[in-house]
Amino acid sequence: MGKSYGFFEVSGVTAGVDALDIMCKTADVEFVTWERKLGGRLVTIIIQGSVSDVTQAIEAACANCLKKPVAYTVIASPHEETVRMVELCRTRGKSGSDLKKESDDESKDWVSTV
Repeated sequence: MGKSYGFFEVSGVTAGVDALDIMCKTADVEFVTWERKLGGRLVTIIIQGSVSDVTQAIEAACANCLKKPVAYTVIASPHEETVRMVELCRTRGKSGSDLKKESDDESKDWVSTV
C-alpha cells in the first residue's frame, strides 16, 4: 500500500496529544510531526500510513478526542510537493539550539499565563 497522510487540527496541546494517542492505538499509523500555532492553542497532528489505517485513525480521533476537531483530512497518495512540504515541517529548525530556544520560549508563555 502507498503512503497517505492524515491531518488532524484541534484546539489545545492536551487535546492534540489525546488525538495522537487515539490514532496510534486505533490503527497502524506513524506520527510524522505536529505544528503548534497561537502559543499551542491550535495544534495540527500529522500521521502517515496506508489509506485505510490513516482513515480509521482520523475517524477514531474525530469520534473520541477531548475536543471537536477544527479540521481534518486524509490525503491518499500525496503529490511529491505535498510530501516535500510535510518533510520541511518535520525538519524545520530542529537543531539542538533551536529546540532549547523553543523550550525556553514555551516556558515563558506558560509562566506569563499562570
